Amino acid sequence: MTGLSISLTSRLRGFTLNASWEIGCELAALFGCSGAGKSLTLRMIAGLLSPDEGRIVCNGAVLFDSSQGVSKPPQKRSIGYLFQNLALFPHMTVEENVYYGGHGLSKEDRTQRSADLIGQFRLRGLEKRHPSEISGGQQQRVAFARALLRRPGALLLDEPFSALDTPLRRDMGKLLKDVQREFKVPVVMVTHDQREAAELADRMIVYSGGVVEQCGAPAEVLARPTSDLVASLFAPERTCLPISCAGA
Repeated sequence: MTGLSISLTSRLRGFTLNASWEIGCELAALFGCSGAGKSLTLRMIAGLLSPDEGRIVCNGAVLFDSSQGVSKPPQKRSIGYLFQNLALFPHMTVEENVYYGGHGLSKEDRTQRSADLIGQFRLRGLEKRHPSEISGGQQQRVAFARALLRRPGALLLDEPFSALDTPLRRDMGKLLKDVQREFKVPVVMVTHDQREAAELADRMIVYSGGVVEQCGAPAEVLARPTSDLVASLFAPERTCLPISCAGA
């Protein structure tokens, strides 16, 4: 069964995350203002942080279950993670950065998959360049290729396009949709940009204060908000300002 489901409770420095949702093989946007618990959710799915209690299941495999004492380490979770700052190694070439994503694979598999993804993400001719020598969009494609090298069961993205200008954001958004269709994995993208969420996502999961306020197709959430709080998030004059919170 392809999909990702979570039910998490975590208390961290005065902030409580209490979130439950499930998605199929689709692109889901975690939407909400800064500090709502979106990025915290990704870290827990990836295994970088542990919830106090709950359950995480990816494609039928239990990654975390507090009641059963199951907590797989990050390297055993088959999760691709694209960080907000991309986390490319500046001293490594494009080729080396992509290859690095293949820990656990044989040398032959890493080499072949790296070459395939470099071609697929239109990076041929850039293999020997360093991140500082390529454009922002090319850096994004390197990060995508590295995250997908092990053919993960799910892909997590933490505001992947926030540093890009509008035309490049559109190009990368199209690339993300292509990636989801090509690799056929659940994709979860954190964003506080409502236009980005509405245009890219198959499902929108609206966070506020550590809880899920509403979950559904973007058109449904926009047309029929289930609370005044959700309606206010999508008001034309609404601006999501960063706030200090453990879930930021």
